[in-house]
Amino acid sequence: MTFETLLIGLIVAVIYVEIMDVFPGGIIVPAYMALYLDKPLRVLATILIAVLSLYTYKLLSRYLILYGKRRFVMMILLGAIWAQLWFIFLPHLFSAPLELKAIGWLIPGLLANNLEKQKFFPTLASMLTVSIITYFLVRVLLYFNVVSP
Repeated sequence: MTFETLLIGLIVAVIYVEIMDVFPGGIIVPAYMALYLDKPLRVLATILIAVLSLYTYKLLSRYLILYGKRRFVMMILLGAIWAQLWFIFLPHLFSAPLELKAIGWLIPGLLANNLEKQKFFPTLASMLTVSIITYFLVRVLLYFNVVSP
């Protein structure tokens, strides 16, 4: 089901970008978000880490020359660093284990990159829209036994 979700997510994202001319946080990001829509804390943690990466980038860009490829690499790197720090230190803050961890290491950086290039709310709204459409398309295909679980 993972492969099908990612494939459907890519197709929906490409169609969405062509129609709306707004990137939903990157082409692959909504597909991964759709995989975890049943775990909203993971989606929330990923968005929070992307925002942390974005503001860390803005702070660093005052002192470093970051544009083009450098900006993209810095966003991916910051997303990976924040996701790893989040993964290491968060379990020590709560006594019970929470599912409050990021979706991968690259997804927060890709999302942060698009949050920086586009406006904040259109990017998040687009990402959630494409993720929900992908999630429900996969559920419909599962219901009709077109894909296997």
